[in-house]
Amino acid sequence: MREDRLVSPTLEDVARAAGVSRATVSRVINGIRNVDPEIQETVRQAVAAVGYVPNRAARSLVTGKTGSIALVVSGAGHFFARVFTDPFFGRVVSGISGHLRPLGVHLVLMLAEAADARAQVIDYLRQGHVDGAILVSTHAEDPLPAQLVESGPPVVLFARPAQPLRISYVDVAHSAGARLAADHLIARGCERVATISGPLDVPASLERLSGFREAMARHGHAYIPSVEGNFTQESGEQAMERLLADHPGIDGLFAGNDLMAQGALLVAQSHGLRVPHDLAVVGFDDSSAALACRPPLTTVRHPVEDMSAEMSRLLLAHIEDPDRRVTSVIFEPDLVIRQSA
Repeated sequence: MREDRLVSPTLEDVARAAGVSRATVSRVINGIRNVDPEIQETVRQAVAAVGYVPNRAARSLVTGKTGSIALVVSGAGHFFARVFTDPFFGRVVSGISGHLRPLGVHLVLMLAEAADARAQVIDYLRQGHVDGAILVSTHAEDPLPAQLVESGPPVVLFARPAQPLRISYVDVAHSAGARLAADHLIARGCERVATISGPLDVPASLERLSGFREAMARHGHAYIPSVEGNFTQESGEQAMERLLADHPGIDGLFAGNDLMAQGALLVAQSHGLRVPHDLAVVGFDDSSAALACRPPLTTVRHPVEDMSAEMSRLLLAHIEDPDRRVTSVIFEPDLVIRQSA
């Protein structure tokens, strides 16, 4: 009696699905340059479709690479309790892994909340356990971006560095997104507008706040009340309580992220304000929290998944060509209009 065996998909299977040669598939999977980007994407889709899994041990012998990269989250300690709960970090992981998985590249998560943890990250990369790193740095004074640039491994940074550094990065035009929020609130007829910012030691928070204030100034609003939050729903609730106590007549609000907007909505409604009739609210991110709001939140879309996939592409290019010049990629935000404003 014959037993049927499950046979793993081969390079030939991928080549047939993609309509290219076996050699082309091999070049794409091994990260070799000089393959047309459209062909690379076709091969990646074929890899996913047939379920091909590269032999990492064999590839490592050929390429001298580990087939793994690190995702390093570095910064102030209070962020670390949120890494596994904040929608932002989940979207980063989703965007990176979605690009890497078809290529058989593995992702290693590393948290660097203090000096000893940062030293461990640097040693881990120097010892060649991974081929490079994507770094998410959560505050302006974080020394790790400069330390990694100095130590030399391929690194790509999420968001523009707070200080000029020779490092590739991917970001969104935060100020432009804040201007979209300001213009929308003005177009709705809001006259007494306030804002809840993110932590002021985070460059993105400062850009959103300054961009919003500048746009409102162009509309003739010289003073915009502001309270600092820390990107959590709870901080949005606390900030909104302060704003309503100090400025009870506000009719428009821009929150620096969706979680803070969600908290602000809850407090506004607990004070009897109707959204958007009495108070129009705009957030920033277009995360899952925006749809959880009641009413659903108008927000500036932060294309985190697309940005994370682009970071993966940039990092793989730097791994393949260590002399490649550093690059910046800036995504444009969009305003997603729902019922809150």
